[in-house]
Amino acid sequence: MDKRHFLGAAALAGAAPVFAAAKPTLQGPALLTITGAIGRSNRGALDPALDQMMHKQKLDFAQAYAMDFAALASLPAQTIRPTLEYDGKPHTLRGPLLADVLAQGGARPGDAAKVVLRAVDGYAAALEMRQARAWKLIVATHLDGKTMPLGGLGPLWAVYDADRVPEMAKRPLNERFGACPWALYHIDVAA
Repeated sequence: MDKRHFLGAAALAGAAPVFAAAKPTLQGPALLTITGAIGRSNRGALDPALDQMMHKQKLDFAQAYAMDFAALASLPAQTIRPTLEYDGKPHTLRGPLLADVLAQGGARPGDAAKVVLRAVDGYAAALEMRQARAWKLIVATHLDGKTMPLGGLGPLWAVYDADRVPEMAKRPLNERFGACPWALYHIDVAA
C-alpha cells in the first residue's frame, strides 16, 4: 500500500466514529419534542434546570426526538378545512399527518397505542393511534395560508377536519376539538 492510500484510509478510519456519532442538527429552535417509544433521538434526557416547562409539567425522558419548523415543513403536507369553534367559520389548515411526524422520530405506534399530545399551557389530550389515523389528524403549521404565531393557536396545532368525521360532525361545535391541543409542543408515544 502506498503512502497516499495509507493516509487516506487512516483518515477515514479515524473519522468514522465522528460521522457515526453525529446526530441530525436543527436549523432553528425545537418546536416539537417526541418522547416514549421512539426509534431515533437527536437530544438527550430532560434537564430539570434547562427544560423548565417540561419539568413543571412533570415530564421525564432519557432521550427524545426534537423537530424544528424546517423539519416539519419538509414532510408532505395535508390541507383540511374545518369549521372552528372559535368563530364558527371554516378555515384552511395545513401540515403533516401526525403519523408522518411520529415516523420521523422512529415511532411506529400500532392502532391501540396511546399518544399524549401536550400544549404549552399543560393541556393534554390522549388518544389511540387508530383514532388519530381515522381522523387524519395533522400537526398544522399554517392557518389560512400563514404560519401560526405563539400566543394564538400555534405555532403548531394537532387538529383534524371535524366536519368530515361523522361522529364528530353531529356534536355541537364546542365539543368537537377536545383532542386537539393548540400550541402543541410535546408528544409522548406509549410503548
